[in-house]
Amino acid sequence: MGYEDCIEFLKTRRSVRRFKSDPVSDELILKILDIARLAPSAGNRQPWEFIIVKDPGVKEKLARVHAWTGPLGRAPLGIVVVGDKEVSPVSYQVDCANATMYIMLAAHAYGLGTVWLQTLRNVEDIQRILGLPENKVPVALLAVGWPDEKPVAKSRKELKDIVHVDRYGNLLKKW
Repeated sequence: MGYEDCIEFLKTRRSVRRFKSDPVSDELILKILDIARLAPSAGNRQPWEFIIVKDPGVKEKLARVHAWTGPLGRAPLGIVVVGDKEVSPVSYQVDCANATMYIMLAAHAYGLGTVWLQTLRNVEDIQRILGLPENKVPVALLAVGWPDEKPVAKSRKELKDIVHVDRYGNLLKKW
């Protein structure tokens, strides 16, 4: 695979919210999580842990945490990325965001769809549902499964509107 194939791969990843009911094998889930553990983290602290959620009752509780977690209820499984704020108090959220993206990219490589469902406004609810201790923070909740839709790319901001050179305000379009 050449670099252009890699770039095309990155450009084709989409957030998938509708899934087929087909199960995802445990072997495939573990392959994806094995890749996720290779994500970069500050000081190589690796403050993440992963919870695979397949139990329909637990999935349903998580799918009702807020208005935008519904896709989890329609997915064969969820993966919760949990950060240990004692292991990496300053950067656990960023570190876990890296691991989350590795999960999403690995899932895409295997043909699975994912969508990142925000957790940070409902930390205590998710901790209670999953039995997490206080120092374990759910940073991301992913709905995972075989896609039952092909989302089209949404518009993105132009580089000239978001790239600054040397100092904030020196936009690329002035460069």
